[in-house]
Formats: sequence, C-alpha cells, structure tokens
Amino acid sequence: MPTYRDEVVVLRTHKLGEADRIVTCLSRRHGKVRAVAKGVRRTSSRFGARLEPFMVADVQLYVGRSLDIIQQAESLGAYGAEIAMHYDRYTAASAMVETADRLNEAEATPQQYLLLVGGLRALARGEHAARSILDSYLLRAMSMSGWAPGLGDCARCGLPGPHENFVAQLGGVVCHECAPAGSVRVDMATTGLLQSLIAGEWDVVDAATPAATAAASGLVAAYAQWHLERGIRALEHVLSEPALPEEARL
Repeated sequence: MPTYRDEVVVLRTHKLGEADRIVTCLSRRHGKVRAVAKGVRRTSSRFGARLEPFMVADVQLYVGRSLDIIQQAESLGAYGAEIAMHYDRYTAASAMVETADRLNEAEATPQQYLLLVGGLRALARGEHAARSILDSYLLRAMSMSGWAPGLGDCARCGLPGPHENFVAQLGGVVCHECAPAGSVRVDMATTGLLQSLIAGEWDVVDAATPAATAAASGLVAAYAQWHLERGIRALEHVLSEPALPEEARL
C-alpha cells in the first residue's frame, strides 16, 4: 500500500480494541489525520509515548481503507511531560488542541500546524503566562481561518474607531449606533492588549495589568467560541478564568 511521511502534533487519542489507539493529529502537509497506532498500549510498544496528546512527531503512515496506519514515529518535540506537570499549562494546552481539532480540512494548513507547535513549545518552556499563550493562539488561529476580530473601525458599519463596545456576533468592536443593548464595554487598554496578542508583542502582553488581562481573556473566549459555533470544553478548567461575557455561554 502507498505510504507517506509527515510531521504531526497529536491532538487526542481513543482506545481501540485491547492494545491499539486511534490517534487524531494535525499534520504539517496533510491537514488533519486520523490513524491507528497498533499495539501502542502494550508496555513493549516502541513508540507509544511518542503518540500522546501535545507531542510532536515525525511519523510514517500507510494508507488504509478507512483509517491510515502509523508504522513509525520519531519524537520531534516532547512537550507533554512538561505541560502535564503544571495545571495551568495543561488546561491551556487542552483548549488549544481542542480548538485545532475543530478546524475543518480547508483550515488545517501548514500555518495552523506551526502556530500550534509554537504555542505548545512556549507552554512547555513557561515562556509566558499560560492563559496569555492560549489567548494569543486562539486569536491567531481565528485570524488564519478568516475570522480576525475587528479592533479598530466598527466591524459592522466601518465607522472609524476607536470604539468602546465589543460584540462577538458582529465581528469585534462596534460603534455606539451598531451596538445592541447589553454589549460588552471595553477600554483602550484592553483593545490594545488584544492587538498585541494577535501581533505577538510579548513585552506589551507580559506588562499588562491583571484587569486588562482578565478582560481580554473573557473577550477572546467569547469570540473564539462564537465562531467555532460551540463551547470549548477545556476552557471551563483554565485557571483564573474571568467571568465570560454572555456571548461566551451561547
């Protein structure tokens, strides 16, 4: 049967039979891949530990009838152990891979793969606050999928900003005339922090006040979950999660 090789990040796994697993991956060149890893639950497995969630591996697969089969796996990034040691990193990573798993095939691009790998690497190394890494990942992933939030001009009518209302359903900040009753009010510090999270301006992100960080996190969660059309379950367990705006609970 035809074989192929690719770099993958493991999103989730499911037990299959007594010794096998179904592994769902985001690959660099082939989008999302679901494949069977035979015998990986046995203690004698050669590469079982390399196919756990948050791990990055170079795998060789051959094409099966319904699911591909993983023949070989070489570790490229062993991030799982460092992430699992810290609850905040683990919950953030869980939300990231859950988001990546929601991508449709057209959105599962090499750029999405590299974004996720970079986010998991930053979490494992503790480069920044786990929630900030998660927020940056969610905003960038949405932007790559064509859902970048409008943070300057009104997302509905185009009126030049700045504006003080944020509505996830309308695509970002909106002017007073376009804002429905009960819209979330945002200040300039929070809007600026959202822009820095998208741009990767980590000096600004790391220096943000707790109030701005909490407000931005709530807006990011609301925006991502609205456009994914259902909640991100792992977000419920993220440490220090602020009370989300109403849009996040729809």
